[in-house]
Amino acid sequence: MNKTALITGASNGIGFELARIHASRGDNLVLVSRNKCKLEELKIDLEKQYLIKVNIIEKDLSLKSSAIDVYADVKKSGIIVHYLINNAGFGDFGLFAESDWDKQERMINLNITALVQLTWLFLPDMVKRGEGKILNVASMAAFQPGPTMSVYFASKAFVLSFSEAINNEVRGKGITVTALCPGSTDTAFHAVAVDVPDLVTERKMSSAKEVADYGYWAMIKGEPVAIHGFKNALMVNVARFLPRRFIVKMVRKIQEKKHSGKGLVVKLNRGVRV
Repeated sequence: MNKTALITGASNGIGFELARIHASRGDNLVLVSRNKCKLEELKIDLEKQYLIKVNIIEKDLSLKSSAIDVYADVKKSGIIVHYLINNAGFGDFGLFAESDWDKQERMINLNITALVQLTWLFLPDMVKRGEGKILNVASMAAFQPGPTMSVYFASKAFVLSFSEAINNEVRGKGITVTALCPGSTDTAFHAVAVDVPDLVTERKMSSAKEVADYGYWAMIKGEPVAIHGFKNALMVNVARFLPRRFIVKMVRKIQEKKHSGKGLVVKLNRGVRV
């Protein structure tokens, strides 16, 4: 019997690559995104290439009750979700005091509320069956405050903490929860808002496929936290021994430098979603 993976933010980037990985291993898919056209293209491609079943749900997860709608659609279709992958995310750049509140609220709804609600909805079904895996896409941003991207960094810190706590709660019940923490990744997100601070000199970004491959196997192995890349893991451990004030100042300088290179200034607030 084929298993099924539900993936949010599946129209591009890491979510898109995770969909291809699951399809290549014979898993059926439920793909969620606002971009119906891209989802339909992906559905046709994956069903033809891998002979699996792909269901698509066009949904803006930044809107209230959208997660409930997704769960209702899945239950109505009689689909059993074995892998829940909360990948959809929204990033923003600018000073918080000068930000657009509607955008900040949508970011919180997407990065936190939808992720938590989908987990809350699907987890009891997994507990009853005694099996299931959840992959929550956090970020290297989860490990430090992020001036000029304050809400985004804080949202990823929430995802990391929440994932570790729930993973502990379901221990011994046949379920695992993994927080994937990628560094700078070559995705549509990165084209507008750099989501993580590189505390080292400029380096080549990882591809979305590389991160997806790493995240998939970390989820299969049941790793609680999966930091992609040796240098990223090293940075996290080194940062623990540095003063918090130093880290915050360093992140601020790096963020401003990177965004100024893209023609952005601190007063602008720019975001991207998948």
